[in-house]
Amino acid sequence: MSQRGLEALLRPKSIAVLGASEKPWRAGFLMMQNLLGGHFTGPILPVTPKYRAVCGVLAYPDVASLPITPDLAVLCTHASRNLLMLEALGQRGCKTAIILSSPPAQAEALKACASRYAMRLLGPNSLGILAPWKGFNASFSPVPIVKGKLAFISQSAAVSNTILDWAQQRGIGFSYFIALGDSLDIDVDDVLDFLARDGKTSAILLHLEQLKDARRFLSAARSAARNKPILVIKSGRTQLAQQLLHGHQLGLDAAYDAAIQRAGLLRVRDTHELFSAVETLSHLRPLCGERLLIVSNGASPAAQALDQLLSRQGKLATLTEQTQQKLRDILSEEVHIGNPLDLRDDATAARYLSTLSVLLDSDDYDALLIIHAPSAAAPGTESAQQLIACCQAHPRGKRITLLTNWCGEYSSQEARRLFNEAGIPTYRTPEGAVTAFMHIVEYRRNQKQLMETPALPHDLGINAAQAHQLIHQALTDGVTQLDTHEVQPILHAYGLHTLPTWIASDSAEAVHIAEQIGYPVAIKLRSPDIPHKSEVQGVMLYLRTAHEVQQAADAIIDRVKRAYPQARIHGLLVQGMANRAGAQELRIAVEQDPIFGPLILLGDGSVEWNKDSQAAVALPPLNMTLARYLIMQALKSGKIRGRSALHPLDIAGLSRLLVQVSNLILDCPEVHRLDIHPLLASGSEFTLLDVTLHLAPFSGDPQSRLAIRPYPQELEEQVQLNNQEYCLFRPILPEDEPLLERFIGNVTKEDLYYRYFSEINEFNHEDLAYMTQIDYEREMAFVAVRPTAFGDEIIGVTRAISDPDNIAAEFAVLVRSDCKGMGIGKRLLSKLIDYTRRHGLKQLNGITMAHNQGMVALAKKLGFTVDVQLDEGIVTLVLPLNTQDVA
Repeated sequence: MSQRGLEALLRPKSIAVLGASEKPWRAGFLMMQNLLGGHFTGPILPVTPKYRAVCGVLAYPDVASLPITPDLAVLCTHASRNLLMLEALGQRGCKTAIILSSPPAQAEALKACASRYAMRLLGPNSLGILAPWKGFNASFSPVPIVKGKLAFISQSAAVSNTILDWAQQRGIGFSYFIALGDSLDIDVDDVLDFLARDGKTSAILLHLEQLKDARRFLSAARSAARNKPILVIKSGRTQLAQQLLHGHQLGLDAAYDAAIQRAGLLRVRDTHELFSAVETLSHLRPLCGERLLIVSNGASPAAQALDQLLSRQGKLATLTEQTQQKLRDILSEEVHIGNPLDLRDDATAARYLSTLSVLLDSDDYDALLIIHAPSAAAPGTESAQQLIACCQAHPRGKRITLLTNWCGEYSSQEARRLFNEAGIPTYRTPEGAVTAFMHIVEYRRNQKQLMETPALPHDLGINAAQAHQLIHQALTDGVTQLDTHEVQPILHAYGLHTLPTWIASDSAEAVHIAEQIGYPVAIKLRSPDIPHKSEVQGVMLYLRTAHEVQQAADAIIDRVKRAYPQARIHGLLVQGMANRAGAQELRIAVEQDPIFGPLILLGDGSVEWNKDSQAAVALPPLNMTLARYLIMQALKSGKIRGRSALHPLDIAGLSRLLVQVSNLILDCPEVHRLDIHPLLASGSEFTLLDVTLHLAPFSGDPQSRLAIRPYPQELEEQVQLNNQEYCLFRPILPEDEPLLERFIGNVTKEDLYYRYFSEINEFNHEDLAYMTQIDYEREMAFVAVRPTAFGDEIIGVTRAISDPDNIAAEFAVLVRSDCKGMGIGKRLLSKLIDYTRRHGLKQLNGITMAHNQGMVALAKKLGFTVDVQLDEGIVTLVLPLNTQDVA
């Protein structure tokens, strides 16, 4: 996430081309041509000992001869000279370099050289950068580029060239076009942080092949996606495709789905959707809702659009009676008024226009799709021209979300060109248009999910100390796999309950136990001496009679003896069940992904599932809202059923159980794999029938294995205030939104003005969500929470937001107006200073109003440098953080 050097890379004031050439089609020649053709206004400095000038520009024999130090250097030399050239650039003080070509064996040496001189590298094997707003094309792409507001980041030169070629024909422009190559230094997260702050970029399209640091990517992506839509396409969905790209498998593709959704991004599935996404993002308008109205001059194209909409869980708009009557007044009786609205194949351009005029006056829809099939009655170009003119003339024409599909190719090319020029998204097929609309809808849904306030589950009853003790003892004893009866105490420490279990020596004793505890029961073999015992273990469910128990026990023993004649059978496990007739079988698993760390999987327990296609996947940590979304994702995709034979699925209860599993994974890094199979769901009851837990020794920071930094519980502390009351100081939680809203309601307007530098009437849900749903990786907020007879209340908040380089942070503090004088502000700010110092920050910065003498006095007490700027009426506060004294 470092931004060091990115200004020089993406907004350079001077560029050197090492290996500049006069030979056509050499990289050094193409680079010079593109830089000159892009009308870059700064110095372009060709470096080559072979020529006195390249493309009419005076050349220099080596880096040392350059008259100035370039901000950016592009290495177009043979790969064998890369290190020599990079060393010379470093000695000269160059800030950034693009490496077009380099073998893998050179990677570490290049990285070490760049690090030695604090240089940033793009590549190697990068196509380069195109930045039309800055007038520079530092790439060897043969395709020109026009200005636009869409930024494109790619890890593939081939995909980059394809998109450039396609966009050129469509007249689609870009703010930046960045080909990362192998991302030896500068990676996706660095560029996302830069583009999130770039005023020329309104949307980002991202092509991924792989990720090196999941946490850095998710932190940067989530931050950028809060302000700008980001669409992602990833190559290598299948294991075979991953082998082709990388030579080895890189884990579950479903994990990428989970990560992309968790960050508030949207994933597109294929190249066709990618092109649709570019079209959509380049002409994106805010979407107020999800209702789509379809207008067509043929039933079949409308049906194709409708099928696509319903298959993607889209919503059809419903026309009010008033709108329907207006349409009846202008359309013939043959036209059925509804949605889709088929104007019939004899529809003229005039019929389209009169219909559009009525619909532009209506609020019955959130987006309008107009489909046009080639027709002599309504020529494509003429109809498009009149439709564009109508939209431009109507007061609501520029505010509605309008999409068009002019079908065909030969007769529709000019019409699509006109739509592009008018900034109206246009597509070749009805399905493509609906897919593009659903991109916007799904992005909106993902963003809405990020903003939802999660419910706080009550009475989870966690006993982490007990779980740690049991796991440590198992590993000390050399045990790395625990089965249901062995893992029970660990699960119980997190409120997860399995069935009562007894051990029987043979089938007769199993029958006796079953008779004692009552039916039904489940039986499985206890056979730790058998290799690959998961292949021979059997679980027989719903055994209701002694005869069934006897048969099941004998069958299991016989199966094992035939498969493993030398095996020592230690006995049978008999599990007593309540009556679970009609219970639904689910499966919950925890797997380790090489990119994203622990994953939580949910699927059907009655079948053996392919993890990548038959399970819904989520990244821990989970709260109740995130757990619910995992369940809804599994339901919508058909991976689990919404009810059993007798009971609907208790979504709240299952959400709670998933949160308990998530807490177990967060607290116990030694848990390598967990398989609850099956989990019986019967109404509000959930029973872990069969559980296998795999353990592995773990050392180091437990949070380092997680793609998302969890709630830092270790930062909680009880603090005694000046009035002798005790108050809990802790990091803010997403669940704190209602408490924060009440807290702000008890702060005077004057104090709010001092804090926010403007009159604040109220904070809406989105504002409060931003304040409470923070990324602990780059931001921290501590709240002072006091218990009362009516529940907890927040009486103070302090916050620090660090820059992407983790060098400096902006801070603020606010205490409830009726709680001043209790020492809350000083203690909160002291805690924040200690945290930022330990987090490695170098400086804490703040601004307050000149009249806020209380804040100024507090800052002075805590060692801040105070600079009063009377002309602007503000006071800047700066505290250097000495990290050398931190233990």
